[in-house]
Amino acid sequence: MLNQEFKVPAKLKTTSMVLLGIGVITLIAGVIALLLSKEQLSQNRFWAVLLQNSIFFLLISLASVFILSAVTLAQGAWIISFRRIPEAIGSVVWVFALIVGIILITLVWTDNFHIYAWLKDGYNPHNSLNALKNFFLSKSFFTFWTILILVLWSWFGIKIRQLSVRQDTETKGSTKTYWQNFNISAGFIFVFALSLASTIPWLWIMSLDSHWFSTMFSWYTFASSFVSGMSMIMLWVLYIKRHHYLEVVSTEHIHDLGKFMFAFSIFWTYLWFSQFMLIWYANIPEETVYFQIRMHGPYRIFYWLNIILNFVCPILILMPRPNKRNYFVVTLVAIIILVGHWIDFYQMVMPATVQEHWKLGWFEIGIVCGFVGLVMYLVSNKLTKAPLVPQNNPLFKETIIHIS
Repeated sequence: MLNQEFKVPAKLKTTSMVLLGIGVITLIAGVIALLLSKEQLSQNRFWAVLLQNSIFFLLISLASVFILSAVTLAQGAWIISFRRIPEAIGSVVWVFALIVGIILITLVWTDNFHIYAWLKDGYNPHNSLNALKNFFLSKSFFTFWTILILVLWSWFGIKIRQLSVRQDTETKGSTKTYWQNFNISAGFIFVFALSLASTIPWLWIMSLDSHWFSTMFSWYTFASSFVSGMSMIMLWVLYIKRHHYLEVVSTEHIHDLGKFMFAFSIFWTYLWFSQFMLIWYANIPEETVYFQIRMHGPYRIFYWLNIILNFVCPILILMPRPNKRNYFVVTLVAIIILVGHWIDFYQMVMPATVQEHWKLGWFEIGIVCGFVGLVMYLVSNKLTKAPLVPQNNPLFKETIIHIS
């Protein structure tokens, strides 16, 4: 029971390949359309869609590495029974990091100031608010910091997985690899604090509106990626369990995941409201302009969907205890959260890049399908490389307590 080898179901393999194929065809068609079109708006739309989706899927895969690291440092045993799922998601961070890196470096070194306005010569006059950001918003620093962080994220995602798999072959009772993983997890949390919890959201997303700033933006982005990552883990756990694997995972484990989805939906809302309230109360034009186009302009439908899908639905649906233990309900809420936070990232990126000319057409839908297919293909194949339940973990007995 504890040494199950996962085999990718034929339906999952077919679905992932179809979605991935749709994404590739869409990308090729988009490139052709980009080459044939001379409209700046079409070029902005092309790059903005790629930027939004690549960052979104990178950060929710990175969230799995953070969740693993945080639970490892806390010596939490509840996650061990399905630990291989966040490990598999986290170990493919390097793929999304590569995609993000290519997109960002291309944008910066081709001087695409229609996406990142701070690239334009003379955009930062000394009497501007941007004058203090000249070093931070520069090609050299942007490139250096982006490459460094992407490499570190990728290395930690791969290393944590490698150490966990190595522990399966250790002598029973040995804790050497366990403590190595503990130390690596501590290192990741430090890097995470210097990147996703601070500088990276400023560089990649907030600088799209380079005159605007929010001291809470990085934590807001972290909360969004965390609850999305937890929802992705939930979907994979339930899918695999539905195919008669992971018998060691009980309703108590699902309940724990549901509690995290519930709690961090509240945390995200707290950060969203805190950011909005401070700007609304101060009523400074340089800050309120960010919300004008989103709250009252053409993006108001996404603005309110953001609140409904990421706060109202999770809170009302997951508040009753039985709902957090109901497999259908938590599956539905996980999908709602992922869609809701995709919309959240959409309204972070699009207003600054295509202004009021937003569109949800064939290109947007096709690229999303491609990324979803890529996640399904990479994670499902990674899950076949090691037993679904870790072996020789010194805390494994504690996770059995959840089985009833």
